[in-house]
Amino acid sequence: MARNVERRAALADAGLRVLAATGARGLTHRAVDAEAEVPVGTASNYFRSRDALLGALGERIMERFAPDEEVLAALGAREPSLELFTDYVRYIVERTTRQPELTRALFELRLEAVRRPDLARILGGTLRRGYRDDVAFHVASGLPGGAFEVALLHYAMDGLLLDLLTTSIDAGFDADEVVSAFVSRLVAGVSHPSGRADPGRTPAA
Repeated sequence: MARNVERRAALADAGLRVLAATGARGLTHRAVDAEAEVPVGTASNYFRSRDALLGALGERIMERFAPDEEVLAALGAREPSLELFTDYVRYIVERTTRQPELTRALFELRLEAVRRPDLARILGGTLRRGYRDDVAFHVASGLPGGAFEVALLHYAMDGLLLDLLTTSIDAGFDADEVVSAFVSRLVAGVSHPSGRADPGRTPAA
């Protein structure tokens, strides 16, 4: 079983390389077999349809984006604050831009899902689970805000990453400056779960 899990992950990684090089149109089971240097038919044994293959790539992207436990432990040892929230978001940007091909691949998959209902179902499930996990982590960490603020964070981060990793508007603002400003405005007027106002927050405009 462990060997099957490892082979599935290796095939998904090969699929991500194909996706990065050729786009969704070039992603086939045969292309994945060739990239992974395995016998023809191997990828189709693990992923029975093209939608299943594409959906598995979305799952693999999330696995590879998983945060480092030591970094999370260091952040989690700090008191909840605006600064801590900002550092969590900085870490998201760091992880997603460190492997730009993965973030671009996720954009490709989301666009492809618009045209493929089965992929939309598979990928949508992966994305929604990720959002629910983020909300649970956010609340458990005692950070200001809740599900709505986490949703706003997703919307804003998707836009920032799209600009950083594709054709940019070249507004000239530093990404770290953008993150700091966004977080401070996102939680303006929002209290901690305990009812305490976030220290150092700016008043709502």
